[in-house]
Amino acid sequence: MTTAYQTDDQRWAAIERRDRAADGAFFCGVRTTGVYCRPSCSGRPLRRNVAFYETREAARAAGLRACLRCRPDEPIETLAYGFGDTPLGLAMAATSKAGLALLIMGRDRAEMREDLAARFPRARLLEDDAAAGPALAALVAAIDGERPGDLTLDERGTDLQRAVWKALRDIPAGTTASYAEVARAIGRPSAVRAVAQACGANPVAVLTPCHRVVRSDGGLSGYRWGVERKQALLAREAAA
Repeated sequence: MTTAYQTDDQRWAAIERRDRAADGAFFCGVRTTGVYCRPSCSGRPLRRNVAFYETREAARAAGLRACLRCRPDEPIETLAYGFGDTPLGLAMAATSKAGLALLIMGRDRAEMREDLAARFPRARLLEDDAAAGPALAALVAAIDGERPGDLTLDERGTDLQRAVWKALRDIPAGTTASYAEVARAIGRPSAVRAVAQACGANPVAVLTPCHRVVRSDGGLSGYRWGVERKQALLAREAAA
């Protein structure tokens, strides 16, 4: 059991802040509803109605059933995430056992954590800068025009989205492609709008270079990490 949650006070504090890192470390039972939950459950029980259990089996033995909101019996995936500075500002990487699941840029750590939590609502989130280090180093290398090295990606999307993301990685640095050209590259020439949506949903900044996609007239269009960053990335690549 994680030592950070050994006392009832520590466990209750984790429940109050809906601490995703506590999920799996213990379970909380709510006497008034007859359910047991993950610490991060969105329910708000009163402290006097809560009991703590080290395992779900112990909670069930006490006559409680699994909460339908947080589903504590489902397997818990762990994502390790960390922050780092790049030439274009703050970045955050999150990795699973399968590979790099998220690489984003931003300005505010709290907002970036919220983005991560929204994308992976069932995952246990652990801040671990060392685990995120290789992805952040690859991001810095790519921004600086160097080969970022090979990283295993844990891409989660529809078949069309994954096809688009693969096509983006085939666009050479220093060049751009239009949304229509990407649609033709994946064999879906009429899916221009879906291609644009897939670019907007890209979970891996720069390494999956959605910044290289522009409008048919050459205009930059949008960029979920800021048009200024898109301009800077294209300028760096053009000058390399």
